[in-house]
Amino acid sequence: MWRSVVARAALSRQAAARSFCATQNPKVPSSSKTLTESDFDSHLTEAGQSSVGFGENGDTQLENVSTGVEIRGVLDRDAQLDSFASGDDVFGDSERSGDVQLDSFASGDDVFGDSERSGDVQLDSFASGDDIFGDSERSGDAQWDSFATGGENGDAQIDTSASGDGEGEVYEIDVAQLESLLSLLQSSVDGSLESSLDVMGLTLHEEFVVKVLETPLVLGENLIRFFKWGMKEKPEFKVTTRVVYALTHAICSDLKRKDAYALWDLIKEIGERENGVLNAEILNELIALLSKLGKGKAALEVFNKFGDFGCVPNFDTYYFTIEALCRRSFFDWAWSICEKMLDAGSLPENEKVGKIISWFCKGRKAKDAHSVYLLAKEKNQYPPRSSVSFLISSLCRKDETVKLALEMLDEFSGEARKYAIKPFSTVIHGLCRMRDVDGAKQLLSKMIAEGPPPGNAIFNLVINGYSKAGDLGEAMQIKKLMETRGLKPDVYTYTVILSGYANGGQMEEACKVFSEAKKNHSKLSPVTYHTLIRGYCKLEEFDKALKLLSEMKDFGVQPNVDEYNKLIQSLCLKALDWETAEKLLEEMRENGLCLNGITRGLVRAVKEIEEEELVLG
Repeated sequence: MWRSVVARAALSRQAAARSFCATQNPKVPSSSKTLTESDFDSHLTEAGQSSVGFGENGDTQLENVSTGVEIRGVLDRDAQLDSFASGDDVFGDSERSGDVQLDSFASGDDVFGDSERSGDVQLDSFASGDDIFGDSERSGDAQWDSFATGGENGDAQIDTSASGDGEGEVYEIDVAQLESLLSLLQSSVDGSLESSLDVMGLTLHEEFVVKVLETPLVLGENLIRFFKWGMKEKPEFKVTTRVVYALTHAICSDLKRKDAYALWDLIKEIGERENGVLNAEILNELIALLSKLGKGKAALEVFNKFGDFGCVPNFDTYYFTIEALCRRSFFDWAWSICEKMLDAGSLPENEKVGKIISWFCKGRKAKDAHSVYLLAKEKNQYPPRSSVSFLISSLCRKDETVKLALEMLDEFSGEARKYAIKPFSTVIHGLCRMRDVDGAKQLLSKMIAEGPPPGNAIFNLVINGYSKAGDLGEAMQIKKLMETRGLKPDVYTYTVILSGYANGGQMEEACKVFSEAKKNHSKLSPVTYHTLIRGYCKLEEFDKALKLLSEMKDFGVQPNVDEYNKLIQSLCLKALDWETAEKLLEEMRENGLCLNGITRGLVRAVKEIEEEELVLG
């Protein structure tokens, strides 16, 4: 219904306009309902005037028609009214149909965006030729052309042109100036840069400066000099956070120490002159650059300036500063920064937490690294397993921190526990070293029950612990437990048990274990024989010791200097048997072994003493 009403109103006003034109201008044929294009051209030629556009007021247009100035505008409106009456779309590429447009006008909706006028006012405006676009200075034809070609940004462009002010205008970069400036900045550095900038007539808008700073392959030194020149010579140049970050990012992309220090000097100048421009992201980029360059002290200086610049450190700030200091082995300074991080409760991501733990472990600060691990655990953060294993190994280096490592083993569960054999073995080794062998046995039993399954190495650690403690019975029990799990005791297992018996003077028990070892292994270690020879020498049973020395060769084990040295010293000091000692020396020469001068001197001394005794009597 609204569409038919609008159409009739439009046709009525069209007829009135034509009637008025006919009465005011007798040169226009009144009997003709429409004028051809040639009629208009003829009339315009006689009038000698050009069209003044659709944007003028309707009354003015009618007056122009009566004086022979404008008739095309009226006919254009006729065509427009016909288009509205028939439902055609006058907007060219608009996707809305004529019906939708008429419905929109009839309901008072604004098809142009933010207009507040009702549909009736709009129709009146079209009928009278009023300009619905406000104070636009463009002609009506230009406006229609803009709509028909789908002008850029649609309604936003209309609003910008209609407002008549510069708030909606988009800054356009002068491409010629940009290319000239980049050509200058990409050239080699010399003293004429500032003077060359002075004669270029640049206007340093923020967009222009950011575009320059984001361009690759520009020398960092030139960018800093350009920035300083802008601050000094161009009042319109505003130092904003965005601009400073773009400069910092550009300089930090290239690892040059000179540029890094120049950038730091510039940032300090900006921080003293401008409030609220610098932020944590800018300073973090600089700290990260100094860290890569190995400048730990400079990175610490930047960190200490956060408060002066009104910036609050975040987790990246702490991480990059700790990294820079640990790279230079300033672990005490790094720990002071880490303490601030822990007090603030600000931790980086899991991967970075793991790196911090590893750095302090390398710096022999395992207990401090454990504090970082505990805070991460409270915050439900889980560093990489490699870092946790490294922390456990580092804690086991000292007896007072082995218990901390033992507690950390409970964190391993499921699939991770299955493959955590190295951390468990490290803790068992630490417990045995601090002579808590019972604790090591308990952990071994827990491994058998819950995993990871222990191997020969872990059993040997516990057996060795009990052997050194003199508890050979318990050592043999662990050996039997080992065998029940399908593991075969190796040469090391027998050797540590032999050592325990030999040190306690129980050579008979040692020989039993030795016989079992020879039965299960075709070739034994020189250490095994050395252990028994030392035990016999300790008991001054040199014949048995010499027999073992000969037996070594039969089992394919070549005696080394240690065996000979131990025997020769024992023969000289305890048995005063220099003759046997000399035979061993000759045997060593034949085997290509060289005895140290002290032992050779000992043989000569014993020989001389015996000869003197024979002379005296």
